[in-house]
Amino acid sequence: MKTITKYIKISALALVATFGSCSKILEEQPRSIYEPGFFETERGIMGGLTSMYAHLRWIYGQAYWYNTLLTGTDEVTYAQQADQNFLVMDLSGRALMNAENSRADAIWGICFSNINTANGIIEFAQQVDGVTEAHIGEARFFRAFDYFLLAQTFGGVPLDLGAGELTFNTSTTRSSVRNTVPEVYTKAIFPDLLHAAEHLPETGRVVGGVTKTLARLYLAKAYLTYGWWLENPNNIPTYPAADRIDPDGHDAQWYFQQAYNVAVQGIENPGPFRLQQTYYDVNLATNDRNNELLLYADHTETSEFYNGGSLTWGNGGAPDNFAGWMLTWNYTEIRSSSSSSAWSAVSSVQREAAQALGRPWVRMAPTIGALSNTFADKTNDSRYDGTFTTVYRGNWNKAGIQGPLYNANYLPVNPGDAILTFLNEEPTQAISYGAPFNSNVGAGVLPGRADFVISPSGVSRRIYPGLWKLGPYRTDSGSGLGEPNAGSTRPFTAAKFSELYLVAAEAAVKGASTRAGFTARDLVNVIRARAGVWRWDNNGNTERIEDNSAAMIASTPAEITIEYILAERSREYFGEGYRWHDLVRTQKWTQLASSYTICGPNIGDRTPIVFQRNIENFHYLRPIPLGQLDAMEGDRGIYQNPGYD
Repeated sequence: MKTITKYIKISALALVATFGSCSKILEEQPRSIYEPGFFETERGIMGGLTSMYAHLRWIYGQAYWYNTLLTGTDEVTYAQQADQNFLVMDLSGRALMNAENSRADAIWGICFSNINTANGIIEFAQQVDGVTEAHIGEARFFRAFDYFLLAQTFGGVPLDLGAGELTFNTSTTRSSVRNTVPEVYTKAIFPDLLHAAEHLPETGRVVGGVTKTLARLYLAKAYLTYGWWLENPNNIPTYPAADRIDPDGHDAQWYFQQAYNVAVQGIENPGPFRLQQTYYDVNLATNDRNNELLLYADHTETSEFYNGGSLTWGNGGAPDNFAGWMLTWNYTEIRSSSSSSAWSAVSSVQREAAQALGRPWVRMAPTIGALSNTFADKTNDSRYDGTFTTVYRGNWNKAGIQGPLYNANYLPVNPGDAILTFLNEEPTQAISYGAPFNSNVGAGVLPGRADFVISPSGVSRRIYPGLWKLGPYRTDSGSGLGEPNAGSTRPFTAAKFSELYLVAAEAAVKGASTRAGFTARDLVNVIRARAGVWRWDNNGNTERIEDNSAAMIASTPAEITIEYILAERSREYFGEGYRWHDLVRTQKWTQLASSYTICGPNIGDRTPIVFQRNIENFHYLRPIPLGQLDAMEGDRGIYQNPGYD
């Protein structure tokens, strides 16, 4: 398997540790090749472990992989400046997905490179003084993590990288055999996660390090996902072809029960992890690395070396954290006037390294259905406000532009005032468009308001609420605009403590026997109650001390369905990269995302259009990347997932 081996042996951006065992901070240095001798010392083992944390940067925050997880779902479609990378994933007739253009290729080599590093650590670590079962547990967690990601994306994948199953490989081979899905789960994912859950510490060895709670979350998710795979309610094909029979003799219901049990165990034994008191605080940049976050790909603004990318400019490639650019529309097109009587255009909302703004790429856009239906309750539920930027405020003073400006209705506005607002609901008054107000982005005007407005039905591929939760944050911007063109120096979160509740709830809906106080409705209501607590109105930019948790609980249906769980997951994790896997796991992708509504790509497009997607059963697996196929000998068709020939 030449392509995989190439990534394993020549990984120019592999990062290894240079720290002593008492350090709590990962220190890194580049390394291009791992050989067996490297893993024969404590320093080598620790270096390999550090590289496993570093590999997260090539997955989380990688915008093209991020695109594959959202574009084409009920959350997201392509935006006005989308290129082929995004048009392909939408499955709405703009391009056909194949082995060459599917951006699921972004994880193939990265995951297999890391798996081989894990193989080396696991194989040699027990012979090295100073290395414990907890250290081995870290490697086994990451090996399971990568195999789980690959199996969800491609189906069965190779356990043998050239030297035997789950064995460290240094040879070059042009052949490969894919294991079946049951083999990947029962030989690799489950044993590794069980070991990790038993041996990892409650508190991470290093800042952001893997823990027992994290391992339990992934074990529960893997049990849940495999249970769905065994049940296969909609007869979705798998590849390589395999009977939906568990090698260990368990049925789907057994796995749903295990998912429930492990998730509840994680909730009851949280270690240092907790839910934040408000949803706003979960994703607030000044509260990054809080104790709701179980795993993240870390970055820093203090060093380009440790950040993994430039602090002043991003070229749109990993390991930069640039995913947040994709769902950011070009708000810098907004203009106000320097005159109160004749429109004299001034850029009133400048590009800024601030969480509500950031660098616009206009590649992905939220669907109208997601904004209006998923987030239907914008009064009690704080998650819409804590997810999107819906109010764009003036910051022209930070660009050196002086004085007040004039905006909608020629009313004066000052820095910090609302310049353009996406309304939460359709207004009772008619919105006026065009002269004499001249919004250059096609927004409208309401009587007496100084801000231009866009109604929920006017969200388009060109202009839409931005994704506040992934916006950048810098402490070195001073009184200026900072460095908005750099990749975000914030961590990109991969796992949250809150998901334990929703995994357990989903398993309960699938028939797991529940305990008192931990029914599906009980578990969902913990998350919903928290969503009802406000301390800050994000888009109103004002304090809001309000507890709507009782109203949130009261509106939870008596019977929780899978569709309701999926809606809650979207409200909780919108735009974070969960959605495609959620829809594929539950086999609800076609049901929930085969059509969507959005306005067109041009300024002034305000007529919602219904678009159809052609989601076929074979799309539930992504194609094996062309680079892998080109490097192999033999029949590529046997290796490729059906439908992508």
